[in-house]
Amino acid sequence: MGHKWASGFLPFSDLKLAAQLLVLLVLLCSNLSQSLDLDPEDKASMLKFRSGVQDPSQSLSSWAGSSCANWTGITCQNQTGRVVSIDLTNMNLSGQIDPSLCKLPFLQDLVLSQNSFSCPIPVCLGTLNFLRTLHLGHNRFRGVVPDTFMRLGQLKELVLNGNNDLGGVIPWWVGNFSAQLEKLDVGFNSFHGEIPRSLLYLKSLKYLDLGNNNLSGSLSDFHQSLVFLNLGSNQFSGTLPCFSTCEQSLRVLNLANNSVVGGIPTCIASLQALQHLNLSSNQLTYEMSPRLVFSEKLLLLDVSNNELSGPLPSKVAETTDKSGLVLLDLSHNRFSGEIPLKITELKSLQALFLSHNLLVGEIPARIGNLTYLQVIDLSHNSLSGSIPLNIVGCFQLLALILNNNNLSGEIQPELDALDSLKILDISNNKISGEIPLTLAGCKSLEIVDFSSNNLSGTLSDAITKWSNLRYLSLAHNEFTGNLPSWLFTFEVIRMMDFSGNKFSGFIPEGNFNMSINFNNGEVDRMQRDPFVSMQNVDTKVLIVVTGSIELSFSYILSSMVGIDFSNNVLIGEVPVGLFGLHGLEYLNLSHNFLHGGVPDLEKMWSLKALDLSHNALSGHIPGNISSLPDLTRLDLSYNSFSGFVTKKQGYNRFPGAFAGNPNLCLESPDGGCDPASLPVVPGKAFEGEEEVEGRISVWVFCVSAFLSFYFGGLALFCSPRARKYILHTKA
Repeated sequence: MGHKWASGFLPFSDLKLAAQLLVLLVLLCSNLSQSLDLDPEDKASMLKFRSGVQDPSQSLSSWAGSSCANWTGITCQNQTGRVVSIDLTNMNLSGQIDPSLCKLPFLQDLVLSQNSFSCPIPVCLGTLNFLRTLHLGHNRFRGVVPDTFMRLGQLKELVLNGNNDLGGVIPWWVGNFSAQLEKLDVGFNSFHGEIPRSLLYLKSLKYLDLGNNNLSGSLSDFHQSLVFLNLGSNQFSGTLPCFSTCEQSLRVLNLANNSVVGGIPTCIASLQALQHLNLSSNQLTYEMSPRLVFSEKLLLLDVSNNELSGPLPSKVAETTDKSGLVLLDLSHNRFSGEIPLKITELKSLQALFLSHNLLVGEIPARIGNLTYLQVIDLSHNSLSGSIPLNIVGCFQLLALILNNNNLSGEIQPELDALDSLKILDISNNKISGEIPLTLAGCKSLEIVDFSSNNLSGTLSDAITKWSNLRYLSLAHNEFTGNLPSWLFTFEVIRMMDFSGNKFSGFIPEGNFNMSINFNNGEVDRMQRDPFVSMQNVDTKVLIVVTGSIELSFSYILSSMVGIDFSNNVLIGEVPVGLFGLHGLEYLNLSHNFLHGGVPDLEKMWSLKALDLSHNALSGHIPGNISSLPDLTRLDLSYNSFSGFVTKKQGYNRFPGAFAGNPNLCLESPDGGCDPASLPVVPGKAFEGEEEVEGRISVWVFCVSAFLSFYFGGLALFCSPRARKYILHTKA
């Protein structure tokens, strides 16, 4: 039996007429819709609500007349003109919410997110019986969730996240009031107590975010088909449940920053739909079972900052040509042994974090097979051997962090193939040789740390090609020769540390105005101890997941703005221009052979630490330093300064700063002369304070690299304690 196709044709003129009539009808219907008038009662209620709102951006200026279509953020019912939806997201609104908003009996959707409303949540919202969506997130609501909300039996979504002063216990009725509730988000608030048991059995629930509160109690299993579960950054304890009811549905599971104990049960790998798993910053122990192998759908696995031990798992997830792990973080644990070759088969991997473990052996040569890698962090282990040449196969690499190992050999010239590299940290190893000229090809470099190795030779001109350089440390090596004339030509440099080498000659006169940071007295600052050891150089890496398997890389550099040329053999006078840098926070020229005088410091508005000790500087002490309120550490000891230092000059707050200057006289309490005395232990600059010998060091990065994940636009996967990165995941 065949199909019969029938078609009919109109004459062209009739077809044209029909088309014109159709267009006219559409326009007529459109005009009728646009001219739909607001219900008078609803209009009055909306205007009264607006009168109590502060609207500096005039976002609600269109609320005039009667046409519903002209009212920003308002949707009306077609036939009646009753308001059914209000969406005022991110309109810079603040103030109070007038109860008149509750006099909209047909309202179904109310979205006031990302504003600055500062009041308790109106109790009367519980009278809106038809409400399906209520979004009040990211405001300044305070108090507790009104019990009247238990009347909202039609509610599907309740979003209250990001209101820091909203808290109390999570209401007992939250799992009973609406059999249609699919999404509950109360993250980033101040809720405490335990999860109501009713919430564990709410069958309709798909999305639950309780992260970043003060919730406690033992972790319980959930008995519904959740898709998204975030309990991170609370005080939950107990062991990991299996979440077996969610076996086929759960995609995102975040339990980071709690007090979960025990091992990782193999049943977790039975979550077939799981894409993001964050168990970081808990108290997990034992080895990871060889049977703990996740499906190929898993994209992000973070078990960092625990007490897991034993060998690294040889296989953590299934892989295919089109899917597999994008990020693997096993850092800050007690894993031992060698890096398994199986890790180099995770072809989709874009970020690999194995730092702060007890790993030994060499970096696998086949790591270059991971061509999608953007970040490698193997720091703080006991890895040996050289940096494998095959690593240049990771041609998309943005951060190579290998510091604090036992690596040896030389910096290979072929590393110039990593022309996208932004962070290169090989500090605290045993690497020798010179800086290859070919590294000029790494033009994207911004953070370079070669400190505490056995590098030698003169400064390579390759460095001049790193035009985006923000931090450079060559400290504690065997470099020689003169400091080059191009030293101060980097426009965005924040920290330059050449201490502990054998540089000689003069500090070059340069255009000290080139650096934006050296000359900007308004740069962002953090409270830091300028004497913290510079051995602790870390990076704070941010990675954003865009789409399903794409990582977007960025980092935060939080360091002092400073220059450290201490412990070299520099001679001559200090260039006057160095003492006119408004943005410089830290200057250390100690333990050299510098001579001449020191000009006034009054232009160094941002100065926090200055060490010119152990030189041959002479003349009078710089004038009044009262105009430098941020200056907390000063050392001018063991020079040849002379003259009389009065109390009015403000130096009395730095005891011991002038020791070892026999011709210098400090004003005594009776107005006489008090010779600057030597400290009890020769060579120590500050008596009665923390002993600091030689160079003043500085905490340069302040970074625990926060890689945590944010999925669905929410703050997921945060692990702030001692982390080396932050990972944000977006749907």
